[in-house]
Amino acid sequence: MGPADVEAVWRIESARIVAALTRLTGDFGLAEDAAQEAVAEALVSWPRVAPASPAGWLMATARRRAIDMIRRRAALRDRYALLAASDPAVDGDDADPDRIDDDVLALMFVSCHPVLSREARVALTLRVVGGLSSEEIARAFLVPVPTVQARITRGKKTIAAAGVPFALPEADERRERLGGVLSVLYVIFTEGSTATSGDRLLRPDLAYEAIRLARTLAALLPDEPEVHGLLALCELTAARFPARTARDGSPVLLADQDRRRWDHSAVRRGLAALVRASRRGLGPYGLQAAIAAAHASAPSVEATDWDRIVLLYEALGRVAPSPVVELNRAVAVAMGSGPTQALAIVDELIALDRLPGSHLVPSVRGELLARLDRRAEARAELELAARRCANRRERSVLVRKAAALTGHERDQGPGQV
Repeated sequence: MGPADVEAVWRIESARIVAALTRLTGDFGLAEDAAQEAVAEALVSWPRVAPASPAGWLMATARRRAIDMIRRRAALRDRYALLAASDPAVDGDDADPDRIDDDVLALMFVSCHPVLSREARVALTLRVVGGLSSEEIARAFLVPVPTVQARITRGKKTIAAAGVPFALPEADERRERLGGVLSVLYVIFTEGSTATSGDRLLRPDLAYEAIRLARTLAALLPDEPEVHGLLALCELTAARFPARTARDGSPVLLADQDRRRWDHSAVRRGLAALVRASRRGLGPYGLQAAIAAAHASAPSVEATDWDRIVLLYEALGRVAPSPVVELNRAVAVAMGSGPTQALAIVDELIALDRLPGSHLVPSVRGELLARLDRRAEARAELELAARRCANRRERSVLVRKAAALTGHERDQGPGQV
């Protein structure tokens, strides 16, 4: 087993391992440090001898590292005695990580404690629960990597200094922290549904973990509409995964997707969650889910109710304004009313410098210019977008579109995937 295998297991099991160790040691920072040391040991050990149970091996090794760390802390000998005692949940290579799902949820709420800033909550939970690297988090939030690393370090120190207990909070406090938890799940899912970098468009491991946690959260808080809104959004978006890439991994644009390959069971689950979310009015996640439902219910791009989608984006822009929402609204306007109106929206975003350095703005602008037959300008925008795009698969689409403008082909509209 090589580094890729270690990474794959870590992606799946990191939250469960850190959560179990946090429960046992009561020390959030120590738990993550021990888990990271176990991963480092796996990178050396697994290529020589592959473990029968990789998840159990990581759990047992992280437990031993935690014991070593606590040994070195004379003031915590009582914790060492507790941890050294046999615990069937983490003892040995046959540990069952599925037994500690509630611990993962508790870990999420600890990471989203009010003593932390919003930025620290999101960064810390993405790192410890989602298993994302500092680089991935930085790309997701368009901030420098050292900034993310500083947020994570400060967050762990703040939790330790405040003595935050490792437990699910009471109902009232739970609702106070819910927004941060939902935000984290949303970013994890978004990274899984369109990877910000690397050689794959999709990272289903992250996306399906976010869905799993969202389902758990919905079961815990069945009367919270936005929990069901987020779950609906994730299910409806993930339903298109089977058709979003070709066999070689290259992206398939929305207009070219075989809708028969969509996961219609996921569509039904998403629509059912959307019904539950709409009982008291749709919030930001519910509105995004309604947009996804409009796509999922349409037999083709041409038959999509673009006017409804524009209205939904306008509503979303009022309750949760952001430049990405405006950019997506521009795409919907282009499909419903033509590229001229949409270009005005994009140009306003550029004038206000709302998404500096992002590849999304020149990508959309280039496609709109292509539809207006302003080919040289369109090619320049698409080439700029390709230079800024960190995902190789997505970049290849942009390069191909730019190259097509040197010939006689012409784009039919903004290319969603």
